[in-house]
Amino acid sequence: MREFFLNVTRYPRYLVAFTLGVMNSVAEPLAQRRSNPVTAVALIGALISGFISLSLVLRAMVTSAPMA
Repeated sequence: MREFFLNVTRYPRYLVAFTLGVMNSVAEPLAQRRSNPVTAVALIGALISGFISLSLVLRAMVTSAPMA
């Protein structure tokens, strides 16, 4: 049973490592392109719209009453 719990404790570490790797792979090319003002504005707009979309999806998942 001890080996089972040791194996289960590896999954959160794997998830964190995987997430950080994906974020690094996405952020590194974007960081090289941020010197162009048009690209910087587009990246900021994409970030804001992503947060708005995420908040709307999470709000729809949590509330039981229809929003419309």
